[in-house]
Amino acid sequence: MDLKTLIEKSDLKIAKEKILFNEPMSKYTTFKVGGPAECLVKIGNAEELKEILKFAKDNNIPVTVLGNGSNVLVLDEGIKGITLIIKIEKYEVEEQTNGNVKIKLGAGEKIAKIGRVILREGLTGFEEISGIPGTIGGATRMNAGANGREMKDIITYVKCMDYEGNEVILKNKEMDFGYRTSILKNEKYIATEIEIELQKGNQEEIKAKMDEYTAKRKNSQPLEYPSAGSTFKRGADFITAKLIDEAGLKGMHVGDAEVSTKHAGFIINKGNAKAKDILDLVNKVKEEIYQKYDKTIELEVEIIG
Repeated sequence: MDLKTLIEKSDLKIAKEKILFNEPMSKYTTFKVGGPAECLVKIGNAEELKEILKFAKDNNIPVTVLGNGSNVLVLDEGIKGITLIIKIEKYEVEEQTNGNVKIKLGAGEKIAKIGRVILREGLTGFEEISGIPGTIGGATRMNAGANGREMKDIITYVKCMDYEGNEVILKNKEMDFGYRTSILKNEKYIATEIEIELQKGNQEEIKAKMDEYTAKRKNSQPLEYPSAGSTFKRGADFITAKLIDEAGLKGMHVGDAEVSTKHAGFIINKGNAKAKDILDLVNKVKEEIYQKYDKTIELEVEIIG
């Protein structure tokens, strides 16, 4: 029995409009590329997540989890099994006796939206992160960061679910945060809720900082083209974008995939790039840097499919 028939004959309580078949992943990734997901399910709460994970386990179906699709490259062949788009929303504030403020956030909340709400409430500690594309859950999974601050600096705990549908709460120190990594990258847990701790601040000063970081991004990053954000990780003893720039690789392209002329750390989709074009370009860049500098550069973007 194929997956579509299996799901249609099941007693899943998830609304039919949330379950899509043969859905092009180019609609769900910021690179705007990627083949079809065999089955795509939009998850709105922990109960739906638990139900679909149990169904997948009982039927031995592989599961892939995505948030906003902002740090991934889905291959042209697409994704087999069930692809989950985590759209769990929550915003709950709890003031502390020490003057700090704890906020419980759904993993599917978009960082940009949360940044606007936090600014309105005059809370500081989120300014540096507020411009990162993606969701709170995705940013937590990869310990995303910008302007000297990472998710690990503001998280108190992460409520997760394992792939059998069991809930677990991991405190900050249990998350194994590192450079662009956390315990969530071992594919054993899926974040559903994240609690962060911020401080009360001056709204005008917070806005000024956010505006400064936004202007910096606009001036230095190719935001006018689809991309997955920064393509490569920084090296232990070198800045990858600087090496790519010095190697004269800005503007190098394969099809419509191009090393941005604005920021050498970004590979962009100039219009009709395929995932294969992007991957081929990544490999060309890696090879050139290794040949010229004897340095191995690593992808920050995750390849899926």
